[in-house]
Amino acid sequence: MLSKLKQLTKETALYGISTILGRFLNFLLIPLYTNLFSEADVGIYGTVYSYIAFFQLVMIYGMDVAYLKYASGLEKEKLRAVFGTVFNTIVISSLVILGIAFLFANPLAEFIDLKGEYSYLVYSVILILFFDTLTNIPFVHLRLKRKPLRFAVIRTLNICLNLSLNIILIIGYDFGIEAIFYSNLVASILNLILLLPVIFENYQFSLNLDSLKQLLKFGLPYLPASVAIMMIRVLDRPILNQMVDADAVGIYVANYKLGIFMMLFVAMFQYAWQPFFLDNSKESDAKEMFGRILTYFLIVGSFILVGLSLFINDIVQFELPGGKHLIGETFWSGTAIVPVVLLGYLFNGMYVNFTVGIFIEEKTRYMPFITALGAVINIVTNLLLIPQIGIMGAAVAMLASYFIMTIAIFVVSQKFYRIPYEYLKIAGIFASVAIVGFLYYYGESLQIITASHKIGLLVLFTGLLFGLRVVNLRELKTIINLFVKRK
Repeated sequence: MLSKLKQLTKETALYGISTILGRFLNFLLIPLYTNLFSEADVGIYGTVYSYIAFFQLVMIYGMDVAYLKYASGLEKEKLRAVFGTVFNTIVISSLVILGIAFLFANPLAEFIDLKGEYSYLVYSVILILFFDTLTNIPFVHLRLKRKPLRFAVIRTLNICLNLSLNIILIIGYDFGIEAIFYSNLVASILNLILLLPVIFENYQFSLNLDSLKQLLKFGLPYLPASVAIMMIRVLDRPILNQMVDADAVGIYVANYKLGIFMMLFVAMFQYAWQPFFLDNSKESDAKEMFGRILTYFLIVGSFILVGLSLFINDIVQFELPGGKHLIGETFWSGTAIVPVVLLGYLFNGMYVNFTVGIFIEEKTRYMPFITALGAVINIVTNLLLIPQIGIMGAAVAMLASYFIMTIAIFVVSQKFYRIPYEYLKIAGIFASVAIVGFLYYYGESLQIITASHKIGLLVLFTGLLFGLRVVNLRELKTIINLFVKRK
């Protein structure tokens, strides 16, 4: 089992190179934005990109997961036929959507809150969506063929270009938020250019209708499910914008992005997780291994949750050259949402773990119901809490959605593919988080928490994991072995 876990860890790390570096480099733009742009401009950026994320899912309509499922294990010629069918279908639908979007550019700009002086940026948004859609299947193909290094190099080059252009245009040429969209567009075009060899290697001028029907039958149920998940991730921005103002969105977005490390941990795990459990589902110890992986995932995730929650105020107030801070001072009022966002992402990671049964047993028809439930919870909670507690209401809505979805997918997945999860250890992890959280916030209410207290609480958390027998020295050695290559 250890060799299999090391394989997952290695691929997770390779995907993580591009995911962590990319998201972290993008995170480095937040100090730039929050120190040079107004809260309202950051709010516009956050709102528009929430719509971009939503439309990206609609334009791929589940064909990415369908390709990952049905192209797995195929011989070269059959693989080329499936790749050609999927890629040609995506090209045709994207060109149709591109034409419609340009035809109705003005109403679209109004819809995504690009009004007044920024309305012309809608054309950049449309082209970003088009080029990103064309690169989706080639990226999935690299994951399918277990080529995380090539995947990582292309993604890293893309993000480095995006970051560089942002800095050059904003600092060197005094651009406003239009620099964000121009930089993204150029980087998206570079992505397509770098992926052309992958496309040419696997392309076949084909459109097999029987294969297409099978692909759509599997993939389309993922569309409402993916859209619902994306609504949970980004719908809070437009709601905040309508119920409060763009300034609130800017403060919320800046602090929400401080949950980056948990988001990265979940994202890099997810990239490697699907190919891993598909390849290993037939192993005799597969279910025991999947259960153990969840425990290890939660141990690492809980350290991220506790560590960042304890030191988040110190992090945002870190002074940069020139008297600036990691996050502009006008955005500090939103740091209270960060622990809530981190916990929400941790539940999202559990949700990703629990999808294994539904995916292996091909029970994707349940996904739309589960994610729709999460979306409804998110919308209702946002509408109820934002008027009462502002941006904290949006953060709580995100947490509530992921929690409900995690419970729901666990129940359904266990019905069809029962995995013996280590429930006592999982309970010990959450009990340890709760104890440290209670002590920290109680101390904060008395205004007695210092840096040494925070370090002590982190040590206490580690001690609780050992004391509650979540982890022992043997298991700790196993976890270390997953991340350290033996000679």
